[in-house]
Amino acid sequence: MYDIKCTVQSVKGFCSAGYKAGDHFFIRNGLMIEAGTPKGLCMYALPALMPYLTAYCRETPDSDWINMKKELQCPDNDNTVIFGLERVKR
Repeated sequence: MYDIKCTVQSVKGFCSAGYKAGDHFFIRNGLMIEAGTPKGLCMYALPALMPYLTAYCRETPDSDWINMKKELQCPDNDNTVIFGLERVKR
């Protein structure tokens, strides 16, 4: 099991949640969300990211498709936030 650090890589347009490049949050132990900077989490982005984040937490074979994911985006196509993914060994 991995912890995951999700870092905002870029914001296209205006993010109404206020995310800026460098903001981040963590998924700990595959089941806990730990706020980083800012302390809040976007209620629109989070549910869109969760199916991928839960898969990204797990140990998977090298050939698994989830290992190829390095970034995810929020569901707002006009004001898109791109989140980078980083696996962190516990």
